[in-house]
Amino acid sequence: MNDRQSTREWNATAYHRLSGPQVSWGKRVLGRLRLRGNELVLDAGCGTGRLTVELLEALPEGRVVGVDLSENMLRSAREHLAGSAARVRLLACDLSHLPFESCFDGIVSTAAFHWVLDHDRLFDGLCRALLPGGWLEAQCGGGPNIARLRKRANALAAQPLFAPYFVGFCEPWLFQDREEAAQALLRAGFVDVETSVEPALTVLDGPEQYSEFVRNIILHRHLERLPRQGEREEFIATLTEQAAADNPAYSLDYWRLNLRGRRPSNA
Repeated sequence: MNDRQSTREWNATAYHRLSGPQVSWGKRVLGRLRLRGNELVLDAGCGTGRLTVELLEALPEGRVVGVDLSENMLRSAREHLAGSAARVRLLACDLSHLPFESCFDGIVSTAAFHWVLDHDRLFDGLCRALLPGGWLEAQCGGGPNIARLRKRANALAAQPLFAPYFVGFCEPWLFQDREEAAQALLRAGFVDVETSVEPALTVLDGPEQYSEFVRNIILHRHLERLPRQGEREEFIATLTEQAAADNPAYSLDYWRLNLRGRRPSNA
């Protein structure tokens, strides 16, 4: 696997099994939609398709285009969505370079936008992808998202054992606050913009689930920097040991950024 591929790929099998928190947040986002049922909707960052299934159920006469950068995720999504193949199309696509122009009635996204570091480019592409009057309903990490884990991971990466592998490393996320996100949406041309940040404390079921979750869902880009399995295991084991002393133990201080906007009807 070359460097370009490694920065886009996920362990889709593990993600599909472990992403219960992301799915629960996403269901609440879908619950905010007011659909006719025949729309064409873009699922931006569809992952393994767990929420795409829910979206299709809310669109009995509609269709969904799901995009994701990871081929592993898309393979899993194709299997998961096999029964709905006639109404869903899945494409490998970088959210920073969306190829769509005035195509969609709406765009839904959950737990994806924070992996895109240029939100001006992201939101500009999303706005262009919508039909005039089309809507965006999304959620991603924002504000002080996973601040405790990030602080610990950064401190650990600076230790002598790991520091040589993290020279020049930058965190792979962008966690905007409410006002930053609102301004970025407005710059992209959205109107009726609404943003908010809410806590979503997540407690995992013991050290094994915590270590597996952190390894596959949060810090996989960090672990790609470490060439040997032993070092990767020690990195995660240290963070898991620290999490045991938290109150509650093995918890993650997630914060979710809610995003809503509309392309102007006269655009």
